[in-house]
Amino acid sequence: MTKDIWKTITEVGMLLCFFLVCAGSTSAQSADFSLHRIGDDVWAAIVTDAGKAGGNAGFVVGDEAIAVIDTFEDPGAARELLAAIRKISTLPIRFVINTHYHLDHVNGNDVFANAGAMVIAHRNVRAWMRTENLKWWGDAIKPADKARVQSLKLPDIIYDDRIDLYLGKRLLKVRFLPGHTGGDSVVHVPDAQVVFCGDLLWKEHIPNLMDASTDKWVDTLDSLRNSHAQSVFVPGHGGVANSADIATFKGYLVGLRAAVRDAQRDGKSGDALVNAILPGFKQKYGAWGFFDDFAKDNIVQTAQELDGHKQVPQPAQAEGRQ
Repeated sequence: MTKDIWKTITEVGMLLCFFLVCAGSTSAQSADFSLHRIGDDVWAAIVTDAGKAGGNAGFVVGDEAIAVIDTFEDPGAARELLAAIRKISTLPIRFVINTHYHLDHVNGNDVFANAGAMVIAHRNVRAWMRTENLKWWGDAIKPADKARVQSLKLPDIIYDDRIDLYLGKRLLKVRFLPGHTGGDSVVHVPDAQVVFCGDLLWKEHIPNLMDASTDKWVDTLDSLRNSHAQSVFVPGHGGVANSADIATFKGYLVGLRAAVRDAQRDGKSGDALVNAILPGFKQKYGAWGFFDDFAKDNIVQTAQELDGHKQVPQPAQAEGRQ
């Protein structure tokens, strides 16, 4: 057997394994999300874009306890997820891990806290959750929405760089990586080769760049791909992903930065800059989710970033330190 044939067989086998894992078994489905088994007792809750859940979530079952990763945008959808978990395991839900502060990933925190979970996140998530989330409405925010944001369940445990969590024998590695907000966590399940990426990865969806530093984000994507090449990835939006999907998303960010930089060098700004880039991006990425929601803003915000004028949330100061 030649090396080329062996290489082809190996690559086909790896792809087949990936698709079998991703197909998994779907034990719960609603108008808001579907639940997929992507590893041994590791589940991804993939949202419906038009539903109420907002951003993807998931959970990991250990031998002593359960950890939930993100809690949706709507408390009702969070309660559905809790009910789905209870059909799979009655072990205590020990941890909720928020991958970042954005509302579509944290608004169900209280549902799981009331079930006994401790909420864990990067330090900046605790600092920003009840303040920065108000900006999505601007001045038009309704009193009820403002009250909800200002009463969000904050993290009980915060970390700066890394934290290891145990569900009995099962280890979860939670790590800070820059790019999407400045307070992003990835959750690695080593024994299942699964990585929950939060909004550091978007599969076939245009990202929200409101708080982003895209130069750091590109480096983070390289790090994820190099460190976890054979892993299954759960993005913040879109279906279960693999290493190639990380490369595709990186290509979007790199291409966006290059297109904006070229337009700026040609002296374009404002609407002229947007109009120079948007048609080409629509041709290439128009089928991606959220294109109409975020594509134009992506161009404007990247221009601000490259100009050095973009405003992003400021890091939290460590409590109790001088």
